[in-house]
Order: sequence, then structure tokens, then C-alpha cells
Amino acid sequence: MTDSSDKLVSRDGHTVPLKRRASVLGADALEISGMAAATGAYGYDPGYAATISCTSRITYVDGEKGVLMYRGYAADELARNSNFEEVSWLLLHGELPKPSELQAFSDELKTLRACAPEVLATIAAMPAHAHPMSVIGAALSVMPAAHTDCIAPNDADHRRRFSHRAIAAMPTIAAAAFRHSQGQAPVSPREDLGHAANLLYMMFGKDPNPTAAKALDTLLVLHADHEQNCSTSTVRMAGSSGVNPFSSLAAGCAALWGPAHGGANEAVLKMLEAIGSPERIEEYIARAKDPNDPFRLMGFGHRVYKNFDPRATIIRDICHEVLKALRAGRGRLFRLARNLEEIALSDRYFKSRRLYPNVDFYSGIIYRAMKLPAEMFTPMFAIARTAGWAAHWCEMHEDPELRIGRPRQLYMGPKPRAYIPAEDR
Repeated sequence: MTDSSDKLVSRDGHTVPLKRRASVLGADALEISGMAAATGAYGYDPGYAATISCTSRITYVDGEKGVLMYRGYAADELARNSNFEEVSWLLLHGELPKPSELQAFSDELKTLRACAPEVLATIAAMPAHAHPMSVIGAALSVMPAAHTDCIAPNDADHRRRFSHRAIAAMPTIAAAAFRHSQGQAPVSPREDLGHAANLLYMMFGKDPNPTAAKALDTLLVLHADHEQNCSTSTVRMAGSSGVNPFSSLAAGCAALWGPAHGGANEAVLKMLEAIGSPERIEEYIARAKDPNDPFRLMGFGHRVYKNFDPRATIIRDICHEVLKALRAGRGRLFRLARNLEEIALSDRYFKSRRLYPNVDFYSGIIYRAMKLPAEMFTPMFAIARTAGWAAHWCEMHEDPELRIGRPRQLYMGPKPRAYIPAEDR
């Protein structure tokens, strides 16, 4: 909603009004689309850290205060009291479902879990050594051909069918990719299990531990969305071209695969393994402070959060519950992580830079306790984030202001020059 104007001084000394859009929470936005014509210059914002690219009603993050909300509800409160199916409905529809709505939604998801034969054939055709994220991307590329009833961006029924099918099918695809990497046939989904429990069943072929299933459900809730992060922005950018939604999801998966995004919890685990014992923590703390040392303390700090990540405390608690329930060794990595956290949080260097533990710090330990290899950590993230991606894709196609994404650049290459014939070079 536009409620006032700011002014910008143009290159000829005149002032140019900039429309201000008021937010419900957080910073307002200035519409700068007319700035280039008035000033002869575009805004320069590497990484889009200060750029608002869209309006959204789905998720709100306040990094300074450590706040994460889905549709106005605190994500940590939802994680304690809700489940992934209910949160998926909330993200898609804007309100918590009535009991009858939730039951109908859960029942529908169960009927949509099974993958089309073409999708399973694509997974089976992939090399056994292929990373599961690569397999998931290939499977998603087949989905538009297998499900032509949910690929039209401008059809509300297609959008609804797509979002429900994507949330239901992504665990089946990921589980089949995991089993393919293990040289095993896929396990068909069961309709008598909840979303998280069914995922564990499809991966391991046996009834899941209830504590593990509950912990996984909580992780899915906490990873379901996170505003305009790299992968969600990628989904929106791809979707702005009018491409089918499954291709937008595949683009999001590709972005999520990066170690600076969805692969961060895998990096945390590798770091803890490298440290090895509490006696070596001080050594690695010193290395993290050394600007000339390439070592980075993974799992601390966040691009957005400048306070405690509100998800990290919950994940730390459920990590302890999972290790106890699954009797995963003696929790060596968990104790090492706790020691590292305590030392880092008492260190002036990290406190002054507000480098607090983030969501990735403990999630990898939980997945390790569940006997998942490191390559499956990012697919687990993708399963959760599919709910948010679907919600954002649907929202953007309901926006009358939708335009194809087309950022500008600051050109720093050669000035115009004449072609030089080969014999004169």
C-alpha cells in the first residue's frame, strides 16, 4: 500500500518523488523504478541485500530480534504445537485449518504420495553414484509431462493441485533417490503413516522410531519457509517467466544444493569431525579468528539473523532427545557441538560480531543419528522447503503486478572497439 512519498535529487538538480510502500512489519519500500530515468543511474546492491523484489504475505523474518513467523504465527510455537501438514496448509492458504480441513488435506496428500512410473524410471536410470539432489532434479523435470493437470500458472485449480502434489511427492522422490544410491529398490508409501513417519519408512523400509519421526516433523516445520532466501528467490525468478511449477522447484533445488545454503549442515558435520575432540576446540577457535586462515566456523552466524536463530534452540533440544532414543553411540558429536557452542558464545570475538548458532548447527547431527548419509541432508531440507516454495509460487501468480525478473548490471568491461582481423592480432 502506497502511503507517502520521499524525494530523490536527480542529475539536473530537480527532485523526483519516490512512492513509499508501507509494510505491515519491518522496513518500508521505496519504488525506484523511475530512478534511472530521473538520475541516469540504477541502484547497486550486490546480493540484493537491500532490495525488495516482491510483496508477500507468507513469512516474516526479523534478524535483529531473532523472529521467524509463518503467516503471523511464530515458527517456534508452531514447531512445538503443530505438525508439517498443518503448517503446509497455513503457508498455502493463509490461515490455520479447521479440523475438517486438515483431515481432508492430510487424506489428499496421502493419495498423492505415489510417484508416476515415468518418475521412478528416471530415478532408476540415474547413475548409482549420483548425488541425491541431482536425482531429485532429474525426477522433477519429468513431473510436468506426467502431471499435465497441474502445470498452468494462471489456473487456480492447477496451482492448488500442483502445490498439494509437490508437497506429497517430494518425500517419495527423495526416499527413492536415497535407496537408489544404496542399490535398493524404492519402497512404496503407506497411507497409515504421517508425513514424517512415512518418509522414514520409505527410506529404511521399516516402522520408524516415534521419537525420530516427531523430531523429523519438527525439523520439517522449522525448515518449511524462510522468506526471500536464495532458493525461494530462485523459484520466484524462474516462475516469473511463466515456466511450469515443477521446473521452478527444480531451479530452487539447484540453488539449495549450494554449501552456503542447504548444504551448510553437512559442512557443520565435516567441521566437527575435523575438530575431533574438545581438546582441539581452542585451536579451531583461534583459526576462525585468523583472517589469513581459510577455516570458517560453520553453523554460526546468519545472513539475516543478528541474534539467536529462533529455530536453533528447539533443534538443539530435539537433538538430545533423538540421540537418547536412538542410542546413537554416546553422542560424541553432540557433546562436541555443545562444548564448541559454549566456548564460542563466551568469546568476545564472536559475541561482538553476534555470531550465534544457527539452524544448521545441530540438524546434521540429528540426521546422522537417523543413519542418513551426508548427501541426504540437503534433500531433507528440500522436502521441507517445498511447502514454502509452492506457497511463494502460487502467491506470485496471484499478483497482478507480476513481471518477469530482469536485474540490471554495472558493466565494467571494455569500451567499444573495432574488430581486429586474425592476421593483425
